[in-house]
Parts: sequence; structure tokens; C-alpha cells
Amino acid sequence: QLQLVESGGGLVQAGGSLRLSCAASARPFSSSILGWFRQTPGNDREFVARLRWGTGYTSYADSVKGRFTISREKATNTLFLQMNRLEPGDTAVYYCARSRSEWTSVPAQYDAWGQGTQVTVSS
Repeated sequence: QLQLVESGGGLVQAGGSLRLSCAASARPFSSSILGWFRQTPGNDREFVARLRWGTGYTSYADSVKGRFTISREKATNTLFLQMNRLEPGDTAVYYCARSRSEWTSVPAQYDAWGQGTQVTVSS
């Protein structure tokens, strides 16, 4: 089973930037979709962005479009989320996840998850 480990979370002021990383224990298949989700207490996990590992094709939630960028580094099997112009509403635990082939934003379609990293944006 693919293991995913997130890092890079922290506390930042509104308007600032953070870069999250997600290290995979093995090379994802080209058809795999690697995604970022976030969750706040009492709420469901929310889709943020996804990327198809082989082609690099990406998709974003409307709430982060133009501010966040998802990318990957194939040589190190690492997924990134560059977050700019952060807002207090971005405060959440951020998770990376893998879907074997479904191009989807539905968390239930993802079968491997990291442990999460906390992002806190102060106003």
C-alpha cells in the first residue's frame, strides 16, 4: 500500500505563503491521481486540488483557484501544494491522497491518505 507523508504546515499571517509537500513511498502509477484535501473540525473533508501523476494535468476548487498551485516532482515521488495569498478561511488540516484512476474530487474515491498537516492562517 502506498504510504503518503505530508509536511510543511504551520502558522502564517493572512496574505502569506506556505508550501506543502507530500512524499510517496513509491512511484505512483501514471494513471494515479494525487490530490490535496482539507478538513476543519466538525466538517467533511473538502477537495482542494488534484493532479494526474503521468500527465501533470490539474484541477482546482473554485475557492483556491489562482492562489494555490499543485505540482509534482517525479524524481523524488513528491507532490506539492504552493499556497499564496492565504486567508483565515484556509485554516485546516491538509491531507494528500491517491486515487488509482478516478479523476474525481470525491474523498471516498481516494484509497491512500497521509496523516495530515495543520495550516493556520491568522488575520
